[in-house]
Amino acid sequence: MGQAALKRRDLLTRTLTASLATSLVPLLSACGREARPLADRLAERLAELPGGWTGANWERGHRLRGALPVWSAATGAPKRAQVLVLGAGIAGLACARRLRLQGVDVALLDLEDRPGGNSRGHRIGAGPALGEGLRCPLGAHYLPTPGPEAVEVRALLEDLGLARQEHGKTVYEERWLCHSPQERLWWQDQWVDGLLPPAESPDVQAQYRRFGELVDQARHEVGFAMPSTHHAWTPAHQALDAKTFAAWLDEHQLTAAPLRWYLDYCCCDDYGADAAQVSAWAGLHYFGSRHGFMSGEEREAVLTWPQGNGWLSERLAAPLADAFHGGRTALRVREERHGMQVLVWNDKAQAAERWEADQVVMAMPLFIAARLPEQPPSALTEAAAVMRYAPWLVANLLLDAPPLERLGVPMSWDNVAYGGEALGYVNANQQDLDPSRGPMVLTAYRSLRESQRKDLLQDDWRAWSARVLADMAPMHPDLPERLQRIELMRYGHAMSIPHPGLRGSPALAALRERAHGRLHFAHADLAGYSVFEEAFTQGETVAARLLGRRRGSA
Repeated sequence: MGQAALKRRDLLTRTLTASLATSLVPLLSACGREARPLADRLAERLAELPGGWTGANWERGHRLRGALPVWSAATGAPKRAQVLVLGAGIAGLACARRLRLQGVDVALLDLEDRPGGNSRGHRIGAGPALGEGLRCPLGAHYLPTPGPEAVEVRALLEDLGLARQEHGKTVYEERWLCHSPQERLWWQDQWVDGLLPPAESPDVQAQYRRFGELVDQARHEVGFAMPSTHHAWTPAHQALDAKTFAAWLDEHQLTAAPLRWYLDYCCCDDYGADAAQVSAWAGLHYFGSRHGFMSGEEREAVLTWPQGNGWLSERLAAPLADAFHGGRTALRVREERHGMQVLVWNDKAQAAERWEADQVVMAMPLFIAARLPEQPPSALTEAAAVMRYAPWLVANLLLDAPPLERLGVPMSWDNVAYGGEALGYVNANQQDLDPSRGPMVLTAYRSLRESQRKDLLQDDWRAWSARVLADMAPMHPDLPERLQRIELMRYGHAMSIPHPGLRGSPALAALRERAHGRLHFAHADLAGYSVFEEAFTQGETVAARLLGRRRGSA
């Protein structure tokens, strides 16, 4: 190694050591450990560690910000489909799959090279030892077993062999129901069962009980469903949507620190923002639409896979292999008398191309969708103007063996530290049946503040890796020795934040409930927040609308 390279490595090591030490001091001081030695070990390991960013280059998504090519730049013959779906996330996949199953000629375009959106899977560590590499998620990593309202999702799970009906009861494939232990919390220097902090005082116990009662009351008097669009929107919902969840909690004198931390964690996990930013409707919907607030009760059953919800997106995409066109960024959409025209940038060919279709489904975040139509519907412009999005970081850490464990509950599927900003990490190997202590993947999640979006774009991947390791190292002191590789996925606009007033927006309702000429909208944004059930149902709803039009014109 040359002198210049050595100097760069020394500078990187010193920078990472300082960053790690700053992050680790408050976390390690409580247990009497010196921050500097661990920070030194992590920084030295990180300076030489292989890894980097994964996913498409951000420049693809930012192409819309620059000068766009004119229509005449697409010199080849137009490509044709009956229905063109723009965006291959869960909503786009659901819509295109349903149409294809009914014999419709459909094409599916996405700027990423692989379909799945926030529900893509990944492999890390490919090579002679691990073959194609270990599976892990790049985003969403589980699906709660659906309730009675989620008829579309339940039908999908039956189609995929994940659920079946026996004597009038739904039975799920045990292979993919989350194995035990399911959740644990790093609390006062040890691991405890579950994610709800222990209620160590009568006041905290009383507030847990009171919050559970209020959730049950709201479920009875207001009503919630998953997906949310399967429940009528009433003045009671609108009233909850008008204030923040934090304000609602204050009104009910629910101020205990363990409860408020837990509720902030839940909101950040599903919505990318804490209780001070999301609406009271969103905060209550989190519990009311699924399992209520369970304090000491049996946990909600969830389906999960090594690659997270990538397992689902892969199967949704399977019948669309010949219809999917990756590396395509939609630039402009024009509605004409007899059809639609779409101008697309082909990243591989580095050229513009033109597509024609009878109908276009915009299955993309609304802030992007609003940039494309030459004459956007007023509802789209209004809705996009009030959307806010949370940045998100997902880090997959390849370890050569399971890390050392501290006191308490053993390694679980979901592992979270009380009081930290990070959302914890998932053991991507949880569902594996191999009992060996060989290589494994831990997938760490961070929901970021909107003000950190620029840092996520500009900072080196090792700087973000240092932040992730600072979160995890106090819980696993041998992490520097176990760590073999880090790969990170950054989402500048990962999910819509359901801030006050958003879910009840008339503009969102207008986009959900009807077509706008030959233009249709299908995305989780239309529910005001991002989960699989909402996205899948939006895609199925638009497909049903298009199929109804087709039958009506036959």
